[in-house]
Amino acid sequence: MLLNSDLEGCLPLTNKGKVRNLYALNNGNLLFVTTDRVSAFDVPLASGIPNKGVILTFLTAHWARTLAAEIPNLRTHFWTLVLPTEIPRSLHSSYRGRTMQVYSLQLFRIEAIVRGYLTREAWDSYQANGTVCGIPIQSGLREGEAFPDGPIYTPSTKAVVGEHDEDISEEEAAKIVGVDYAGRIKDLAFSIFKVASAYALERGLILVDTKFEFGLNSVTDEVVLADEILTPESSRFWKKEEYRVGEPSPGLDKQYLRDWLSENGLAGVENVTLPEEVVQKTAEMYEEAFKRLVGKNLDEVMGDFGGRYGFET
Repeated sequence: MLLNSDLEGCLPLTNKGKVRNLYALNNGNLLFVTTDRVSAFDVPLASGIPNKGVILTFLTAHWARTLAAEIPNLRTHFWTLVLPTEIPRSLHSSYRGRTMQVYSLQLFRIEAIVRGYLTREAWDSYQANGTVCGIPIQSGLREGEAFPDGPIYTPSTKAVVGEHDEDISEEEAAKIVGVDYAGRIKDLAFSIFKVASAYALERGLILVDTKFEFGLNSVTDEVVLADEILTPESSRFWKKEEYRVGEPSPGLDKQYLRDWLSENGLAGVENVTLPEEVVQKTAEMYEEAFKRLVGKNLDEVMGDFGGRYGFET
Protein backbone atom coordinates (compact mmCIF):
# COMPACT_ATOMS: atom_id res chain seq x y z
CA MET A 1 0.00 0.00 0.00
CA LEU A 2 1.30 3.45 -0.90
CA LEU A 3 0.27 6.23 1.48
CA ASN A 4 2.81 8.80 0.35
CA SER A 5 5.05 9.30 -2.64
CA ASP A 6 8.76 9.90 -2.51
CA LEU A 7 10.38 10.43 -5.90
CA GLU A 8 13.76 10.99 -4.26
CA GLY A 9 14.02 14.55 -5.52
CA CYS A 10 13.89 13.70 -9.22
CA LEU A 11 10.83 15.96 -9.71
CA PRO A 12 9.64 18.98 -7.69
CA LEU A 13 6.45 18.46 -5.67
CA THR A 14 4.00 21.25 -6.54
CA ASN A 15 0.96 20.19 -4.56
CA LYS A 16 -0.06 17.52 -2.04
CA GLY A 17 -3.79 16.81 -2.00
CA LYS A 18 -5.86 14.48 0.13
CA VAL A 19 -5.20 11.59 -2.26
CA ARG A 20 -2.89 12.80 -5.06
CA ASN A 21 0.55 14.33 -5.14
CA LEU A 22 1.41 16.55 -8.12
CA TYR A 23 4.89 16.98 -9.55
CA ALA A 24 6.17 19.37 -12.20
CA LEU A 25 7.61 17.72 -15.31
CA ASN A 26 10.48 19.20 -17.26
CA ASN A 27 8.23 19.68 -20.32
CA GLY A 28 5.86 21.99 -18.42
CA ASN A 29 3.17 19.39 -17.79
CA LEU A 30 2.32 17.57 -14.55
CA LEU A 31 2.67 14.12 -13.06
CA PHE A 32 -0.23 12.88 -10.94
CA VAL A 33 0.73 10.24 -8.37
CA THR A 34 -2.38 8.67 -6.88
CA THR A 35 -1.76 7.14 -3.47
CA ASP A 36 -3.94 4.73 -1.50
CA ARG A 37 -4.80 7.47 0.99
CA VAL A 38 -8.49 7.97 1.61
CA SER A 39 -10.51 10.92 2.85
CA ALA A 40 -14.14 11.36 3.85
CA PHE A 41 -16.17 14.39 4.83
CA ASP A 42 -13.27 16.50 3.53
CA VAL A 43 -10.74 15.18 6.06
CA PRO A 44 -7.94 12.60 5.63
CA LEU A 45 -8.05 9.25 7.40
CA ALA A 46 -5.07 7.38 8.81
CA SER A 47 -5.91 4.18 6.94
CA GLY A 48 -5.52 3.57 3.24
CA ILE A 49 -7.43 1.33 0.83
CA PRO A 50 -5.34 -1.34 -0.96
CA ASN A 51 -4.93 -0.75 -4.72
CA LYS A 52 -7.14 2.32 -4.62
CA GLY A 53 -4.57 4.52 -6.33
CA VAL A 54 -4.16 2.10 -9.22
CA ILE A 55 -7.93 1.71 -9.61
CA LEU A 56 -8.51 5.48 -9.70
CA THR A 57 -5.67 5.99 -12.17
CA PHE A 58 -6.74 3.30 -14.62
CA LEU A 59 -10.43 4.23 -14.40
CA THR A 60 -9.64 7.87 -15.14
CA ALA A 61 -7.56 6.87 -18.17
CA HIS A 62 -10.28 4.45 -19.30
CA TRP A 63 -13.02 7.06 -19.02
CA ALA A 64 -10.88 9.71 -20.74
CA ARG A 65 -10.55 7.51 -23.83
CA THR A 66 -14.13 6.23 -23.71
CA LEU A 67 -15.72 9.67 -23.36
CA ALA A 68 -13.50 11.33 -25.97
CA ALA A 69 -14.63 8.72 -28.50
CA GLU A 70 -18.30 9.55 -27.84
CA ILE A 71 -18.15 13.33 -27.35
CA PRO A 72 -16.25 14.92 -30.25
CA ASN A 73 -15.73 18.31 -28.61
CA LEU A 74 -14.51 16.90 -25.30
CA ARG A 75 -10.92 17.49 -24.30
CA THR A 76 -9.33 15.88 -21.24
CA HIS A 77 -6.09 16.56 -19.40
CA PHE A 78 -4.99 12.92 -19.78
CA TRP A 79 -1.77 12.43 -21.72
CA THR A 80 -0.25 9.03 -20.91
CA LEU A 81 0.30 6.43 -18.20
CA VAL A 82 3.93 6.03 -19.19
CA LEU A 83 6.27 6.81 -16.33
CA PRO A 84 8.30 9.90 -17.24
CA THR A 85 11.97 9.52 -18.01
CA GLU A 86 12.84 11.63 -14.95
CA ILE A 87 11.80 8.75 -12.65
CA PRO A 88 14.64 6.24 -12.22
CA ARG A 89 14.09 2.56 -12.95
CA SER A 90 14.62 1.75 -9.28
CA LEU A 91 11.28 3.41 -8.49
CA HIS A 92 9.20 1.94 -11.33
CA SER A 93 7.88 -1.05 -9.38
CA SER A 94 6.49 1.26 -6.66
CA TYR A 95 4.67 3.57 -9.08
CA ARG A 96 3.51 1.26 -11.86
CA GLY A 97 -0.10 2.00 -12.70
CA ARG A 98 -0.61 4.84 -10.25
CA THR A 99 1.01 7.71 -12.16
CA MET A 100 -0.50 9.73 -14.96
CA GLN A 101 1.09 12.46 -17.03
CA VAL A 102 -1.41 15.26 -17.63
CA TYR A 103 -1.47 18.56 -19.44
CA SER A 104 -1.08 21.61 -17.26
CA LEU A 105 -4.26 23.70 -17.03
CA GLN A 106 -5.69 26.67 -15.21
CA LEU A 107 -8.27 24.95 -13.00
CA PHE A 108 -11.68 26.50 -12.50
CA ARG A 109 -12.47 26.97 -8.82
CA ILE A 110 -15.80 25.15 -8.89
CA GLU A 111 -16.88 21.52 -8.90
CA ALA A 112 -19.46 20.55 -11.51
CA ILE A 113 -21.84 18.14 -9.80
CA VAL A 114 -24.55 16.29 -11.74
CA ARG A 115 -27.23 14.33 -9.89
CA GLY A 116 -29.48 11.79 -11.54
CA TYR A 117 -31.27 10.38 -8.50
CA LEU A 118 -32.84 11.63 -5.29
CA THR A 119 -30.68 10.15 -2.54
CA ARG A 120 -28.52 10.88 0.48
CA GLU A 121 -28.03 14.61 1.08
CA ALA A 122 -30.31 15.42 -1.85
CA TRP A 123 -33.06 13.30 -0.29
CA ASP A 124 -32.54 14.94 3.10
CA SER A 125 -32.86 18.40 1.56
CA TYR A 126 -35.91 17.38 -0.47
CA GLN A 127 -37.66 16.04 2.64
CA ALA A 128 -36.89 19.23 4.54
CA ASN A 129 -37.97 21.85 2.01
CA GLY A 130 -38.76 20.30 -1.38
CA THR A 131 -35.54 21.50 -2.97
CA VAL A 132 -32.09 20.13 -3.80
CA CYS A 133 -29.30 22.68 -3.54
CA GLY A 134 -31.93 25.40 -3.86
CA ILE A 135 -33.58 23.86 -6.96
CA PRO A 136 -37.34 23.21 -6.52
CA ILE A 137 -38.16 19.55 -7.19
CA GLN A 138 -41.55 18.04 -8.05
CA SER A 139 -43.42 16.90 -4.93
CA GLY A 140 -44.39 13.33 -4.15
CA LEU A 141 -41.11 11.64 -5.07
CA ARG A 142 -39.67 8.71 -3.14
CA GLU A 143 -36.11 8.08 -2.04
CA GLY A 144 -34.00 6.74 -4.86
CA GLU A 145 -36.21 7.97 -7.70
CA ALA A 146 -34.68 9.52 -10.77
CA PHE A 147 -35.35 13.22 -11.08
CA PRO A 148 -38.49 13.39 -13.26
CA ASP A 149 -37.15 16.09 -15.58
CA GLY A 150 -33.74 14.48 -15.95
CA PRO A 151 -30.44 15.04 -14.12
CA ILE A 152 -29.87 18.31 -12.31
CA TYR A 153 -26.76 20.44 -12.09
CA THR A 154 -25.66 21.55 -8.61
CA PRO A 155 -22.22 23.23 -8.65
CA SER A 156 -20.14 23.76 -5.53
CA THR A 157 -17.07 25.67 -4.52
CA LYS A 158 -13.70 23.97 -4.81
CA ALA A 159 -12.26 24.30 -1.33
CA VAL A 160 -8.60 24.12 -0.44
CA VAL A 161 -7.41 21.13 1.59
CA GLY A 162 -8.77 21.34 5.13
CA GLU A 163 -11.84 23.35 4.19
CA HIS A 164 -15.29 22.26 3.04
CA ASP A 165 -16.90 22.60 -0.38
CA GLU A 166 -20.13 24.58 -0.37
CA ASP A 167 -23.15 24.30 -2.65
CA ILE A 168 -23.64 27.35 -4.82
CA SER A 169 -26.19 28.46 -7.40
CA GLU A 170 -25.44 28.62 -11.11
CA GLU A 171 -25.42 32.40 -10.79
CA GLU A 172 -22.78 32.22 -8.08
CA ALA A 173 -20.74 29.79 -10.20
CA ALA A 174 -20.88 32.30 -13.07
CA LYS A 175 -19.49 34.99 -10.78
CA ILE A 176 -16.53 32.76 -9.94
CA VAL A 177 -15.60 31.53 -13.43
CA GLY A 178 -17.45 33.91 -15.75
CA VAL A 179 -20.79 33.50 -17.51
CA ASP A 180 -19.39 31.97 -20.70
CA TYR A 181 -17.21 29.38 -18.97
CA ALA A 182 -19.97 28.54 -16.47
CA GLY A 183 -22.31 27.69 -19.34
CA ARG A 184 -19.71 25.63 -21.16
CA ILE A 185 -18.85 23.69 -17.99
CA LYS A 186 -22.52 22.90 -17.35
CA ASP A 187 -23.11 21.75 -20.93
CA LEU A 188 -20.06 19.49 -20.88
CA ALA A 189 -20.98 18.07 -17.48
CA PHE A 190 -24.43 17.10 -18.75
CA SER A 191 -23.02 15.59 -21.96
CA ILE A 192 -20.49 13.50 -20.03
CA PHE A 193 -23.08 12.35 -17.51
CA LYS A 194 -25.44 11.23 -20.27
CA VAL A 195 -22.79 9.19 -22.08
CA ALA A 196 -21.34 7.74 -18.86
CA SER A 197 -24.79 6.79 -17.54
CA ALA A 198 -25.58 4.77 -20.66
CA TYR A 199 -22.15 3.14 -20.63
CA ALA A 200 -22.41 2.17 -16.94
CA LEU A 201 -25.98 0.88 -17.28
CA GLU A 202 -24.90 -1.52 -20.03
CA ARG A 203 -22.45 -2.92 -17.49
CA GLY A 204 -24.94 -3.31 -14.65
CA LEU A 205 -24.30 -0.04 -12.82
CA ILE A 206 -26.49 3.01 -12.29
CA LEU A 207 -24.55 6.28 -12.24
CA VAL A 208 -26.33 8.10 -9.42
CA ASP A 209 -24.31 11.30 -9.22
CA THR A 210 -20.78 12.51 -9.78
CA LYS A 211 -18.55 15.54 -9.60
CA PHE A 212 -16.33 16.81 -12.37
CA GLU A 213 -13.51 19.29 -12.40
CA PHE A 214 -12.55 21.36 -15.41
CA GLY A 215 -9.62 23.52 -16.38
CA LEU A 216 -8.86 26.04 -19.08
CA ASN A 217 -6.39 25.61 -21.91
CA SER A 218 -5.41 29.27 -22.10
CA VAL A 219 -3.89 28.84 -25.58
CA THR A 220 -6.97 27.37 -27.28
CA ASP A 221 -9.60 28.72 -24.85
CA GLU A 222 -10.95 25.18 -24.50
CA VAL A 223 -12.66 23.94 -21.34
CA VAL A 224 -10.92 20.66 -20.46
CA LEU A 225 -12.06 17.80 -18.23
CA ALA A 226 -9.49 17.35 -15.46
CA ASP A 227 -8.60 15.40 -12.33
CA GLU A 228 -10.19 12.00 -11.63
CA ILE A 229 -13.09 10.96 -13.83
CA LEU A 230 -16.13 8.92 -12.78
CA THR A 231 -14.41 6.83 -10.13
CA PRO A 232 -15.97 5.28 -6.99
CA GLU A 233 -14.27 8.14 -5.17
CA SER A 234 -15.95 10.96 -7.11
CA SER A 235 -19.23 9.21 -8.00
CA ARG A 236 -21.99 7.04 -6.62
CA PHE A 237 -22.75 3.82 -8.47
CA TRP A 238 -25.64 1.50 -7.63
CA LYS A 239 -25.92 -2.12 -8.68
CA LYS A 240 -28.65 -2.23 -11.30
CA GLU A 241 -29.90 -5.62 -10.12
CA GLU A 242 -30.35 -4.41 -6.53
CA TYR A 243 -31.85 -0.99 -7.23
CA ARG A 244 -35.04 -0.32 -5.28
CA VAL A 245 -37.12 2.85 -5.13
CA GLY A 246 -38.13 3.87 -1.63
CA GLU A 247 -35.01 2.64 0.17
CA PRO A 248 -31.24 3.09 0.00
CA SER A 249 -29.72 0.98 -2.77
CA PRO A 250 -26.44 -0.93 -2.37
CA GLY A 251 -23.57 0.91 -3.98
CA LEU A 252 -20.04 0.31 -5.21
CA ASP A 253 -18.41 3.50 -4.02
CA LYS A 254 -17.19 5.35 -0.95
CA GLN A 255 -20.67 5.68 0.58
CA TYR A 256 -20.20 2.53 2.66
CA LEU A 257 -17.14 4.10 4.27
CA ARG A 258 -18.97 7.39 4.90
CA ASP A 259 -21.85 5.50 6.49
CA TRP A 260 -19.53 3.58 8.81
CA LEU A 261 -17.90 6.80 9.98
CA SER A 262 -21.28 8.47 10.58
CA GLU A 263 -22.69 5.47 12.45
CA ASN A 264 -19.65 5.46 14.73
CA GLY A 265 -19.65 9.20 15.42
CA LEU A 266 -16.47 9.75 13.41
CA ALA A 267 -17.72 11.85 10.50
CA GLY A 268 -15.35 14.77 10.02
CA VAL A 269 -12.74 13.41 12.45
CA GLU A 270 -9.21 13.44 11.05
CA ASN A 271 -6.77 10.52 10.99
CA VAL A 272 -9.25 7.79 11.90
CA THR A 273 -7.84 4.27 11.76
CA LEU A 274 -10.41 2.03 10.10
CA PRO A 275 -11.11 -1.57 11.17
CA GLU A 276 -9.59 -4.09 8.77
CA GLU A 277 -13.03 -5.36 7.75
CA VAL A 278 -14.07 -1.84 6.67
CA VAL A 279 -10.84 -1.42 4.71
CA GLN A 280 -11.28 -4.75 2.94
CA LYS A 281 -14.97 -4.26 2.15
CA THR A 282 -14.27 -0.81 0.71
CA ALA A 283 -11.45 -2.27 -1.40
CA GLU A 284 -13.75 -5.02 -2.68
CA MET A 285 -16.40 -2.47 -3.68
CA TYR A 286 -13.87 -0.39 -5.61
CA GLU A 287 -12.53 -3.49 -7.34
CA GLU A 288 -16.01 -4.69 -8.33
CA ALA A 289 -16.90 -1.29 -9.76
CA PHE A 290 -13.62 -1.35 -11.68
CA LYS A 291 -14.26 -4.81 -13.10
CA ARG A 292 -17.79 -3.94 -14.20
CA LEU A 293 -16.75 -0.71 -15.89
CA VAL A 294 -13.55 -1.91 -17.51
CA GLY A 295 -14.56 -5.52 -18.17
CA LYS A 296 -11.42 -6.98 -16.58
CA ASN A 297 -10.15 -7.34 -13.05
CA LEU A 298 -7.20 -5.34 -11.80
CA ASP A 299 -4.64 -8.11 -12.24
CA GLU A 300 -5.62 -8.56 -15.88
CA VAL A 301 -5.38 -4.85 -16.51
CA MET A 302 -1.97 -4.58 -14.89
CA GLY A 303 -0.86 -7.46 -17.06
CA ASP A 304 -2.04 -6.39 -20.49
CA PHE A 305 -4.31 -3.35 -20.47
CA GLY A 306 -1.62 -0.75 -19.93
CA GLY A 307 -0.28 -0.94 -23.45
CA ARG A 308 -3.57 0.37 -24.74
CA TYR A 309 -2.84 3.63 -22.95
CA GLY A 310 0.90 3.71 -23.56
CA PHE A 311 1.56 2.17 -20.16
CA GLU A 312 5.16 0.99 -19.80
CA THR A 313 5.45 -2.39 -18.05
